[in-house]
Amino acid sequence: MNKLKFRNGDEVDAIGLGTWKSEKGKVGEAVKIALNSGYRHIDCASTYGNEAEVGEAFSEIFSERKVKREDVHITSKLWNNAHKKEDVIPALKQSLKDLQLDYLDLYLIHWPVAFKPSVAAPKSDDDYLSLQEAPIIETWNMMLEAKKQGLVKHVGVSNFSIKKLKILMGETEEVPEMNQVELHPYLQQNELLKFCKENRINVTAFSPLGSGDRPDGMKADNEPSLLENEVITKIAKKHNASAGQILIKWSEYRGTGVIPKSTNEGRIKENLESANIKLDENDLKEIADLDRHFRYVTGEFFVTEGNSYENIYDD
Repeated sequence: MNKLKFRNGDEVDAIGLGTWKSEKGKVGEAVKIALNSGYRHIDCASTYGNEAEVGEAFSEIFSERKVKREDVHITSKLWNNAHKKEDVIPALKQSLKDLQLDYLDLYLIHWPVAFKPSVAAPKSDDDYLSLQEAPIIETWNMMLEAKKQGLVKHVGVSNFSIKKLKILMGETEEVPEMNQVELHPYLQQNELLKFCKENRINVTAFSPLGSGDRPDGMKADNEPSLLENEVITKIAKKHNASAGQILIKWSEYRGTGVIPKSTNEGRIKENLESANIKLDENDLKEIADLDRHFRYVTGEFFVTEGNSYENIYDD
């Protein structure tokens, strides 16, 4: 399996287990299955609402000593209502408490938008903080402070466009070490990948399979299915693999991390086995032709009268 390398030489397996949308009562068991099956990369976030259960799974697995804590890369993310500089480290410490950890391997600013501290999801313009009230550089500096305090090993961002990365990079000498973004054959983000590579920013792909299990309210009418795409299913048949495995391997091949979510034991193991597939030049060319700049996670859940999702992605 490919590994992503951080600037200090630390490495993380390209294929990890995502926990977004993993139901309570199932996510803990999924994490235990993953770790016992060979996963060493688990992706979490406070807003997923399941970190306490994930933490119980970590505690159980690490106490058995079959898997060492130091061998597992664990990511979490700062939610939008904790961007004020005085709220960053308390939010991080809450995640650490829930996950039953002393430190995180990677902590990300989840989105480049800020809510008021009491707001979980915005319903009006009044729920937002302006860039003057919560400058992203102040949030970022507190992420760096958390790193200095040993609470996290690496820090980065999520859902940042080239424009927003440039703005942040213009205000700091310590560039984000990761940018986690939606990435799949329908949204290949070649320019963003090129920019991140040039600036030594690792990239992790979320929703690599099309996020078909997200809530109906987040879905568009008649949206295209990656798992049923004729090119993907043809390539899968050629390699005696599943469509999901081809999509995961494609992300790994491009040098990105990839964090498919599943709570099904067979699927969890199958996803990890994607690393053994070898795509050829023709496969890659056919998949490259699928790009249509289509987002499954549109950001419409952030839309209020004065705030549009275009402002997030800079599309």
